[in-house]
Amino acid sequence: MGALLQATRTVPIVFSQVADPVGSDFVKTMARPGGNATGFVQFDYSLSGKWPERLKQIAPNVTREAVLRDANIPAGIGQFAIIQAVAPSLGLEVSAVNELDADNIGREVTDFAVSPNGGLIVTTSALSITHLELIVALAVKYKLPAIYYRRYFVDRGGLISYGYDILQQFRGAADYVNRILKGTKPADLPVQAPNKYDLVINLKTAKALGLTVPLELLARADEVIDS
Repeated sequence: MGALLQATRTVPIVFSQVADPVGSDFVKTMARPGGNATGFVQFDYSLSGKWPERLKQIAPNVTREAVLRDANIPAGIGQFAIIQAVAPSLGLEVSAVNELDADNIGREVTDFAVSPNGGLIVTTSALSITHLELIVALAVKYKLPAIYYRRYFVDRGGLISYGYDILQQFRGAADYVNRILKGTKPADLPVQAPNKYDLVINLKTAKALGLTVPLELLARADEVIDS
C-alpha cells in the first residue's frame, strides 16, 4: 500500500485488510481520508480487547498471556496497548513476543511455556501469516491455549479465532470501486471498519487441551470445527 501511494497521489486507490491506515499515513483520518486512497480496515482497535476476554472464557485457568506481535508496525503497538489495558481486569499478566523471525518466535514461546497457566494471543500482522504453521505447532507442542485473528489458524489446529469477515471487506471494496468509477472521489468515501466479526472454535483442539467449551461461548460461535 505504501509503495502504491509513493507511485501516485492522483490515481484512486481502494484498499482492504489494512490494519492502521491513519497510523501508516495512508489517509488523514478515517472519516475524511483527504487524498486518493480509501477503503476498509481489518478491525477497530477495541477488537484487541476481546481477544483476552474470549481466551479467558474458553481457558479460565490461563493467568499469563504471551502476545505475538510485529512491533515495527503501528498496529502491533496499538493492539498490544489495548490488550495490556484490559488484562488486569481479567486477572492476566501479559508480555510481548516480537515476531522478528522464526528462531526468535520459537525461542520466546519455548521460554514462556516453562511456567504454568500460559496462553497465546496472536495479533494481526503479515509476520503472523508468514509463521502461521510454526505458531500453531508451538501452541500444540506446549499445550498453550491460543486465540487468533483469522479462522485459517483454527483450520490448521488452532483453538479459537475472533476476527473480521474477509468477504465483507472485498464486497465493500468492490462497491467503493463502482462508486469511484461513477464519479465519487476517494476523499469523500470514509474508511470503514468491519461491523461483523466471526468467532470460530476448534473442538478437537479444545479436547486435546482438556478444555470444556462453555455452552454460552458455543452458542455465540459462527462456526465450530470438530474433525
